[in-house]
Amino acid sequence: MPHLALYTFGVLKSPLADPTPLTHEFYDIGEAVYRTFSQQPGYLARAEAVDGDRGQLFGADWGAWGEFTVPTWYDKGRTTETTALATTLSLWTDLRPAFDAIYTGIHREALNRRYDWFERTGHANYVFWWVPDGAIPTWQDGVSKLEHLHAHGSAPHAFTFHQAFTPDGTPAGAKDIGIGPKSARAR
Repeated sequence: MPHLALYTFGVLKSPLADPTPLTHEFYDIGEAVYRTFSQQPGYLARAEAVDGDRGQLFGADWGAWGEFTVPTWYDKGRTTETTALATTLSLWTDLRPAFDAIYTGIHREALNRRYDWFERTGHANYVFWWVPDGAIPTWQDGVSKLEHLHAHGSAPHAFTFHQAFTPDGTPAGAKDIGIGPKSARAR
């Protein structure tokens, strides 16, 4: 059975190495979100650098997740001191578990604060796609899918919750994701 890949990307207002309280808040919430996600039903895995330090993304060893790369519109730093981005690459069993994890609990709280930390870029900040069971998506896959989504909109190989697709490529409605009218408004 296929799995759902999720790539997220945001440009931060300040570098990851910034010692300000706002940056520390972002890190603290991010670490709590990862802990919560790892315990969610439907969560399978996420890209983690084999030996990376906080803020080290470029040049880190990401194992099967491939070489770290970013969308073409990212124009900030690429060193540990200057990198100003937050990104994730993860695998889920289906749309509903991903929806539940993203739009409830501590991650929902973080979404409510996103404009404290992130610039408004006008670009899509996440994308889903289906991968075969056992496949590990790469950072390059995520970047390609996000750039395609931005340029062309949702398609079976690059989509959002708002215009989702099932593994066979048919459009998925709110009922396919398992959300009701009240949950749909939370998007």
